[in-house]
Amino acid sequence: MNHPADAREQRAAHDKSDSADASPPPPGGILWNIAGDIRMLLMLPPALTMQVAHPAVGAGVDEHSVFRTDPWGRGERSIRSVLLWVYGGDEAAAEGRRLRVLHRTIQGTDTRGRRYHALMPENYAWVHATGFPVYRHAQQYLGRPFTEAQERQLYAEWLQVGRILGIHDRDMPQTLEEFWPHYRKVLAEEIELTGVAAELTAVDKTVPPPDRGPAALRLLLRALWPVLVPPLARFRRFVTIGLMPPDAREAIGLPWTGTQERRLRRLGRVVRTVVPLLPERLRYLPAARRARARHRAAGR
Repeated sequence: MNHPADAREQRAAHDKSDSADASPPPPGGILWNIAGDIRMLLMLPPALTMQVAHPAVGAGVDEHSVFRTDPWGRGERSIRSVLLWVYGGDEAAAEGRRLRVLHRTIQGTDTRGRRYHALMPENYAWVHATGFPVYRHAQQYLGRPFTEAQERQLYAEWLQVGRILGIHDRDMPQTLEEFWPHYRKVLAEEIELTGVAAELTAVDKTVPPPDRGPAALRLLLRALWPVLVPPLARFRRFVTIGLMPPDAREAIGLPWTGTQERRLRRLGRVVRTVVPLLPERLRYLPAARRARARHRAAGR
């Protein structure tokens, strides 16, 4: 049997090895091509909803997040963070450290009466884990479905992102064969329609008009907002539920019909036909576009 001191030394060595490997996924990889694509904006809502459907994560967001009072700023910061993980170079690890510092004080009691802390591995790792099944499922509609080899490559790159976030290898399933049983166990034992998950899929919640962007556009949106909000809310709910993996959708208790599935497939055909034809300045978000341009320039 290992001595406790030996075990601590082994864990410390393992943690040091994890942090030393905290570099972004490689240029030219799968995440390099999809994480900054504008289609990613449709994948964020289902991933966020799956995250907050975990009672501990939902409680943390409910009690500590500004998503109700500053939804546009919260969304912008989330997108900026995701892009740094993939395209940030040396800034990626710094962003991971920033996020961990930000979450150090997030703790409380969840809806099941259990104490939680945002950085508990089972909570922090679930937030990270949701990205992979959402990417995999949404790709079937919005792009070309991944081959088995591509799925394995995507998962390996997602593990790399986990290391950037400070999640140790011992807290992440290291292969797809380990991931899927773990994922299904969380769905079966933890996931539910929390209050925050219900809010993120509601169509009757008041959302303020955007408070950033050109002044003229803000004024126009403010004037049109009462007319725009209802269809935008319905569309958000539609893509949130539709692009969520069916097993997660079922675990949360979100309804989905055959008619909605056919509508989603029609939308997917349009998106996967049109978006690849766009010039890079329209297809990729600015941070991704700049990183891709720097990489090409360095190659030349």
